[in-house]
Amino acid sequence: MAKIGYTLMCEQTPARQLVDFAARAEQAGFDYAVISDHYFPWLEEMGHSPYAWSVLGAAAQATERLPLMTYVTCPTMRYHPAVVAQKAATMAVLSGGRFSLGLGAGENLNEHVIGEGWPSADTRHRMLVEAVRIIKELLGGGYVTYQGEFYDVDSAKLYDLPEEPIPIGIAASGGDSARLAAEHADILVVNEPMPEVVRRFQGDGGSGKPVYGQLALSYDTDAEAARERAHRLWRWASAGGWKVLAELPGPVNFAAATGTVRPEDVARSVPCGADVDAVVEAARAYVEAGHTHIALVQIGADQQEPFFSWAEKELLPALRRL
Repeated sequence: MAKIGYTLMCEQTPARQLVDFAARAEQAGFDYAVISDHYFPWLEEMGHSPYAWSVLGAAAQATERLPLMTYVTCPTMRYHPAVVAQKAATMAVLSGGRFSLGLGAGENLNEHVIGEGWPSADTRHRMLVEAVRIIKELLGGGYVTYQGEFYDVDSAKLYDLPEEPIPIGIAASGGDSARLAAEHADILVVNEPMPEVVRRFQGDGGSGKPVYGQLALSYDTDAEAARERAHRLWRWASAGGWKVLAELPGPVNFAAATGTVRPEDVARSVPCGADVDAVVEAARAYVEAGHTHIALVQIGADQQEPFFSWAEKELLPALRRL
């Protein structure tokens, strides 16, 4: 049975509400929660993007049992990997061992802010591998000095480490990144049902490791309002696949790239309304692709409480029968 998670979507929600939503997700019975780590929202209409790591610290104190995970942090540009290691270790301690570190090669949208340009995909993958090595070594304890192709570390040491190792996830969207994840990660993060990516991960050494995905939906008792909301806030996901999503530099570019996307186009991939069966069928595709964990995204910050009530009473029991 797949575990069902809840997504703390920083791009659409103020920071204090995100902490409240973490506590509410625990109360509703979700198995875990993930949080996006952005500098910008995808679209101006989304309107928010608080610092995920501050929210995580507060969420750790507002919850008691809910596992937390970054989905995902880029440890190569905005953050030096040595700093990511310290943040992850602190979160694991604060949460009593309930934290997993999800990592990825990042998006231009969030990383261009430091003014260093946006590397090619091959370079970003090499940067990610080097960053993961540094993070793992620091989380292992002791002093670390490192001189690499992209990063230097000068006699660094983490003084506050959790009792148990922190699981590390790596995001993949193709064969090369799946192989990278199999070699360096405890968890595969693959956002959509991509059985070929999961098979590559498993065949390259990831067999038996968890596979995390994410499913967006727009709950509302008014199906038309649900479709309108999904189009207004989620049309960015129709910009043309991850190779495009990772390259566009700002919300205005996502708006331009999706100018011809219609509400019915978004509704083809995003369950809209209050149809439990539609969400179950969408989740089934993840299970059949090999996912062990599915994090739900409720589109629209103002619809979270109605969503929690619906999920607790109807949706979660149905999904657990998958």
